[in-house]
Amino acid sequence: MTAKLARHAEALSALGHPMRLKALRFIVQAGENGAAAGDIQSHVGMPASTLSHHLKRLVDAGLLAMRGEGTFHFYSARYDALRVLTDYLWEDCCKGGGKAGCC
Repeated sequence: MTAKLARHAEALSALGHPMRLKALRFIVQAGENGAAAGDIQSHVGMPASTLSHHLKRLVDAGLLAMRGEGTFHFYSARYDALRVLTDYLWEDCCKGGGKAGCC
């Protein structure tokens, strides 16, 4: 397995939980400054400790960045990494299938 394939598999695995996907969408929609952990918690409706675990998984997969400001933690989307992942999924769209208009 190539390093590129392993990175993409890790990122997709991190997205494979409904709450992580819900949190990521919320953070993406928040824009470049991201969202505070408390706002994310309110949106997904889960305990802070559980949310922390899920956010760490997304950070570790390279899909989110985290910054601290005083006692607050803000999470922002790594749009570059998300673009690389989605580009990978579409990279060879329909190349082997010969079907017109699938992309």
